[in-house]
Amino acid sequence: MDLNLRGRTVLITGASKGIGAAAAEAFAEEGCDLILAARSAEALEALCVRLRSQHQIQARAVPTDLRDPAQLSALAEAGRDADILVNNAGDIPGGTLEAVDEARWRHAWELKVFGYINLTRAIYAHMKARGSGVIINDIGAAGERMDAGYIAGSAGNAALYAFTRALGGKSLRDGVRVVGVSPGPVETDRIVTLMKTAAQRRFGDESRYRELMANYPLGRPARPREIADLMVFLASDRSAYTTGAVFTVDGGISAAPG
Repeated sequence: MDLNLRGRTVLITGASKGIGAAAAEAFAEEGCDLILAARSAEALEALCVRLRSQHQIQARAVPTDLRDPAQLSALAEAGRDADILVNNAGDIPGGTLEAVDEARWRHAWELKVFGYINLTRAIYAHMKARGSGVIINDIGAAGERMDAGYIAGSAGNAALYAFTRALGGKSLRDGVRVVGVSPGPVETDRIVTLMKTAAQRRFGDESRYRELMANYPLGRPARPREIADLMVFLASDRSAYTTGAVFTVDGGISAAPG
């Protein structure tokens, strides 16, 4: 299927690893040029070098901490001509209401919740002026299936569900589409580290972490590329009538009773 994305420019945050890096790979395969942002300059540049070589596209690394307003503004300026924005950066900690204090809660939301909102505000203005563009928010299924043990993440993700639907519900009038992709468990470095810690605690052997995934659908978490491929389709003209919607990708966990 030709998605007709060749030559378009994609700005991706949190692009140095996990879903962000998988999205960069998927868009590069479609012939898109890339502006990649994350805090790790070395990892970003290595990814850009590889994607330029393998796919003959342009790829630029813009090391950015989205919590810093000046750095976020500089990234927005670097990406002012982007056709597609993928908001993906985030590191909200787990924990109950008692465990996550105000400082940690605010620190987490400055990156994922306000980072998404503020970068969208800046990039949306440029897209609106041109009359075209797509914004994809990588959210998280905890915004739909609430978890008191991940309360800061559940609340933040729920806010981004509402933000995506509210903005996307009217955005097509400006020629812009705003959609969300909401993964459940995904085999990223973060979840592997969490599972290894749990396996060490339960079995005394971190190498047995995959045993803890046996109850997931298909006996595994999603692969980052399974999330990235949906992002690419949603960004394409094949999905031109799609906006204000959030797509859950969790193997059916959120839909299961109980």
